[in-house]
Amino acid sequence: MAKRDYYEVLGVSKTASDDELKKAYRKLALKYHPDRNPGDKEAEEKFKEAAEAYSVLSDKDKRARYDQFGEAGLGSDGGFSGAGMDMNDIFSMFGDLFGGRGGGFSGFDFGGFSSGGGSRRSSRRVNKGSNLRIRLKLTLEDIEKGVEKKIKVSKYVPCKTCNGSGARAGSGMDTCPQCHGSGVIIQTQRTILGQMQTQSVCPTCGGEGKVIKDKCPDCHGDGIVKGEDIITINIPAGVQDGMQLSFSGKGNAGARNGVAGDLIVSIEEIPHSVFERNGNDICLQTYVTFPQAVQGTTIEVPTLTGKVKFKIEQGMPSGKIYRLKGKGLPEFQNPYTRGDLLVRVDVWVPKNTTKQDRELLDKLDTFDNFKPNPTQKDRSFFDKMKDMFS
Repeated sequence: MAKRDYYEVLGVSKTASDDELKKAYRKLALKYHPDRNPGDKEAEEKFKEAAEAYSVLSDKDKRARYDQFGEAGLGSDGGFSGAGMDMNDIFSMFGDLFGGRGGGFSGFDFGGFSSGGGSRRSSRRVNKGSNLRIRLKLTLEDIEKGVEKKIKVSKYVPCKTCNGSGARAGSGMDTCPQCHGSGVIIQTQRTILGQMQTQSVCPTCGGEGKVIKDKCPDCHGDGIVKGEDIITINIPAGVQDGMQLSFSGKGNAGARNGVAGDLIVSIEEIPHSVFERNGNDICLQTYVTFPQAVQGTTIEVPTLTGKVKFKIEQGMPSGKIYRLKGKGLPEFQNPYTRGDLLVRVDVWVPKNTTKQDRELLDKLDTFDNFKPNPTQKDRSFFDKMKDMFS
């Protein structure tokens, strides 16, 4: 099952700073720590999930790969797995965030988690634009070397009339009269267990903390309009058909100068006229004449980067497969590792023959050396098939 987006897990935007990541993770780790939720398996899983998300996003290199390629970009060194780990082990990995070395709660500040009051902190909402999804067709040649593409897309863009603010020129924004700029409404109720507080998004400002005095006539207060944009993206070498790549901030613009969504590119591989793909290997079929197969020869075959020559040994059986190392496709995110070119060489048998052809063939058929004489050293058909996929 696919994992939740790490930014969503921590409840932060994709532009979150290191400090914002730390604060978000600290809050979740304290909230779901087993000491506060004894026997609660769901809380334990959320505790691990938050630790995994922070372990990736707090690492500059891993975060860059995750932003570009999602979970697939982390590869086998995804960086962290909470499975099977003791809770204190997880806390010890990020102990500097909690002011202590242990996994318990001694010395932690719980002011923000008090059920009986605590400070009222701002939780203003930042609008995020929706993701934009497109399909991109690529040739094997594109996939072999990687490619830069300029794509014209229809998307939501900031309104030029109001510069994305949503307000009429000279109008501006006012502090929300209902939440007083905090973006949230806090209600206190008396229950048999004492006073309980609930927090919800302010219905007046939608969590933004501000309201528009006079809406822009072109975008009607949204700050975005339908338009077109030319987006430049770099596709790395080795991508595969159906793979999805994420490009942060290249999707639809966010309302009222919010954060832009992502561009999700789904790769569609165009069938090649010569090659067939098998993972990072590419397969090719070619032919030699009967005399060439008997005597041996040197043949030239195409690759994705040019032509190469290799030798056919004397007495080559039809259907033999030759493996040319490193002439295939590069591995995704590891261009130094490449697949191979598998060349199946068949003996060409003409369908139509002349009288002179038949006379020559009849003469060859009388020679003992051209009559079938298999030996135990000759490999079976099934062994040859194994070579094709080994």
